[in-house]
Amino acid sequence: MRTQSSLSIALAFTLAFALAWPAAAAEPQTATQAPLRSPDVIFVPTPAEVVAAMLKVAKVGKGDVVYDLGSGDGRIPIAAVRDFGAARATGIDIDPQRIKEANENLQKAGVGDRVRFLNQDLFTTNLSEATVVTLYLLPSLNLKLLPKLKAELKPGTRIVSHAFDMGDWVPEQTLDVEGRKVYFWTIPKR
Repeated sequence: MRTQSSLSIALAFTLAFALAWPAAAAEPQTATQAPLRSPDVIFVPTPAEVVAAMLKVAKVGKGDVVYDLGSGDGRIPIAAVRDFGAARATGIDIDPQRIKEANENLQKAGVGDRVRFLNQDLFTTNLSEATVVTLYLLPSLNLKLLPKLKAELKPGTRIVSHAFDMGDWVPEQTLDVEGRKVYFWTIPKR
């Protein structure tokens, strides 16, 4: 025999499901809606002049495969292909909303099949095909990421960070772009 309380709970669940189902069915399910952990940082866009400086210091060109870690709205991968002629670019972001926004910006940019955005955790994504890696994370995340970069990336791969260095790993170049720092390193020979 059901009690008044259990009937109320069952009715509440049924009603909640019935109300939520049409909205869920109306939205297409895509790979960008994967349930991932919470982002490590809030999204703060990199200014256009810093994007250009980052890609210029890395000497991005037609043979490059650029990976942007924490790609946000997609401005760096799009600029790498559109403005610097990179062969391909991949943006990695853990936040599905940022991936959605990046894909919308990609549609407007007209560089289609040479840029992709992946809703993934940058700490578990395979980065080995990158020839250039860009990032705008926090110092603690850069340090946490450093062993992965050194282990996965081929010697000669260029790394560029907006605003934050990588601790004891001394950058080859440090730029000041309108009051913002840009750091540049190359993965050394093993």
